[in-house]
Amino acid sequence: MTLTSPPRLLLVHAHPDDESLWTGGTIARYAATGALVTVVTCTLGEEGEIIPAGLRELAADAADQLGGYRVAELRSACAALGVTDHRFLGGVGRWRDSGMVGVPSNEHPRAFVQGSVDEQTAMLVDVLRQVKPQVVVTYDAFGGYGHPDHIRAHEITTAATAVVPDVDRVFYAVTSRDATEKGAAALAELADLPFRLPEPGELPVTDDAIITTTVDISEHLSAKLRALRAHSTQVSVWQDGAGGAAYALSNGIAQPLVQGEFYVLAKGSGAGAETDLFGGLG
Repeated sequence: MTLTSPPRLLLVHAHPDDESLWTGGTIARYAATGALVTVVTCTLGEEGEIIPAGLRELAADAADQLGGYRVAELRSACAALGVTDHRFLGGVGRWRDSGMVGVPSNEHPRAFVQGSVDEQTAMLVDVLRQVKPQVVVTYDAFGGYGHPDHIRAHEITTAATAVVPDVDRVFYAVTSRDATEKGAAALAELADLPFRLPEPGELPVTDDAIITTTVDISEHLSAKLRALRAHSTQVSVWQDGAGGAAYALSNGIAQPLVQGEFYVLAKGSGAGAETDLFGGLG
């Protein structure tokens, strides 16, 4: 890294917990080395499926208080990762979790996907101009796994970074097919794993041939685990005390905690970026 001023990284995520699931190790790594890390979250995650039975009444079809609860979870996760600059796009509660494809919550008047792309892009442009990040991270055009809010986050980030010249690079956070398959195979060897092992092809992955950047997060896995635990309504974390670890969402499918986080360069020069989001930037 040859930057003469502190590196500035901005990540655009759809819901509370996405920052930890997709990029938690990366955030912790750069925050620990003095980078200025800003996380932008687009919704409160009001439509999330709740894991703890004692909190089920927070759900959208009951008290509809999950969004506020997840604000506190996100605050704890950001603290675990070393994030001191977190923002909700347009302010807390401006945009609502749209839910998965084809569900009634897609039509809520405050649903993120019901909002104006131009308005949302302008909101993000304002943040980019304030923060002036050299590197911006979001999802690919499929949103990683097809969630409408992830796709919208991709759309507005693509549009916003196109008009803000200070952004040197844009990356898409993805999951590695090779690392996921090897990690899942290792989970099969662990005793007492409380989650169901994934079937072949069940977890969303990206072919390694198109991955441009692998960030080593091996020294920051503990921070990522703490952040995942903070999102207890959405994520269950298991550790066996002997180095084995896994997590699961509400579907109960085991996901491995791998040693790297993976990216596809979407904008900017890739020179020096093989293992460092800022590598080669001057």
